[in-house]
Amino acid sequence: QVQLVASGGGSVQAGGSLRLSCAASGDTFSIYYMAWFRQAPGKEREGVAAIYTGDGRTFYADSVKDRFTISQDNAKNTLYLQMNTLNPEDTATYYCAAARSIVLGLRALDPSQYHYWGQGTQVTVSS
Repeated sequence: QVQLVASGGGSVQAGGSLRLSCAASGDTFSIYYMAWFRQAPGKEREGVAAIYTGDGRTFYADSVKDRFTISQDNAKNTLYLQMNTLNPEDTATYYCAAARSIVLGLRALDPSQYHYWGQGTQVTVSS
């Protein structure tokens, strides 16, 4: 089992930045992908960014490319999401997740591929 604890959400004005963190514990050796997802009220959960823990390869949704950066600190078993140039459309509850699958590729942003989920952290961007 893997436990994930997300933190770092908050309220910012448009154009601002936030950094989310996700601390992993338990059987972390079994994780091959970690990712951030978000869900706004009335909308489906969508993939934001993912990282293959083996070689650091990253995947981004088009809507956040060049604004968000996903990274990992293997020594701390922590996943990060640096979010810059935030806009009101980024307002959502953000979730970190981990997958045991060794090969996801283009499915790295598909929430159905992930086995473990952290609690959400709210991000609110005002105009």
